[in-house]
Parts: sequence; structure tokens; C-alpha cells
Amino acid sequence: MKIMAICGSGLGSSFMVEMNIKKVLKKIGVEAEVEHSDLSSATPGAADLFVMAKDIAASAGIAAEQMIVLSNIIDINELETKLKAYFQK
Repeated sequence: MKIMAICGSGLGSSFMVEMNIKKVLKKIGVEAEVEHSDLSSATPGAADLFVMAKDIAASAGIAAEQMIVLSNIIDINELETKLKAYFQK
């Protein structure tokens, strides 16, 4: 499983989301490779799951079932809730 955190430029905010994803995965006992990148790298084959803010989600061109869209990228509780829901499917 590969998860990619996405932001517009692929720098600060996606790196922060990557770190939060790693924290949540460790807490819920899921192993995955996690990276961060810019929006142009968000292609369907680049990862199994993409995590991004709602303001860029419409521009991503990724299928909804491959995406977790965050209302607030700094809210680790929202991230945890959505990751748990994804892995319970």
C-alpha cells in the first residue's frame, strides 16, 4: 500500500500531512509507504491512496475511492477518522 499526501506545490503542507499520516497509521496498526508530492504528481497509478485538502481535490483527476479529502489539513483527528473509515472498507 502506498499513500501520497498532496498539496499545490509539494512542499510544506504535504510534508506535514505525510508526518500526520505516519502517526495515525502507527496508532491504528496499518503499514504503508507514505510520501508527499505536488498536485501534478497525483496520477492514478502513482499511489493507492491520495490525501489532500478539499480546495485542490477537484483539480486532482483522481477517482473518489482513491482519495481522502480533508477539510482541515492540520486536524489530525479528522485525518484519523477518515483513514480508519478507509481501512475498514
